[in-house]
Amino acid sequence: MFEIIRANERGRAHFGWLKSQHTFSFGDYYNPKQMGFSALRVINDDQVAPGAGFSTHGHRNMEIISYVLEGEIAHKDSAGNEEILPAGEFQLMSAGKGIYHSEYNASKTAALKFLQIWIEPNVQNGEPGYQQKDFGNAPGLTWVITPDGRDGTLQIKQEAALAQLLLSEHDKLELPVTAGKAYYLHLISGELMLDEQQLYPGDGVKLAAIASLKAHATKGAVKALWFELPA
Repeated sequence: MFEIIRANERGRAHFGWLKSQHTFSFGDYYNPKQMGFSALRVINDDQVAPGAGFSTHGHRNMEIISYVLEGEIAHKDSAGNEEILPAGEFQLMSAGKGIYHSEYNASKTAALKFLQIWIEPNVQNGEPGYQQKDFGNAPGLTWVITPDGRDGTLQIKQEAALAQLLLSEHDKLELPVTAGKAYYLHLISGELMLDEQQLYPGDGVKLAAIASLKAHATKGAVKALWFELPA
């Protein structure tokens, strides 16, 4: 499988304080062909107005990842966590048996841009958890979330992993693929040739049953997220 979801094919929502683009069905956007991929259920590309945000609401049995692209998130939850999440950092909240939280734009003047990602867990009704970390800007693939929390990564309740991919213009990299796994790539910025397919910011690719995969940054510095998922 090599299925591209183009940026302009995503669902859209506009609530004044929030502009969002949905890769998969979410809220009022329903596309029966895009209900998620493997355990990956949501990728929302959100822009939040200054001082606005998501008021306190609840989740259960979902692994919720936030990756800040611009600005800062002010996070608060019912487990007692109250944190600021700046640009470049990853947040992983395990909802478990139930958690309430709010996410606000910490600035009164600047917009907040972040990716909201949901992954379905393989453990139900566990204890809620919160993790947050900056993994730097090393070129190539840097693993940020793994099932076992190896090498200082955030630990997720699923046989899934997430890496950040950073390439300078014209850099090439062979991406790691293993039989029996599915993969998803979401391009944040720059232009990327994945095998013979050209990708642009906001594009995503579902991948399965592939033997090899080459990435080539064709224009600008590339930033992307690379998901390893259960088949």
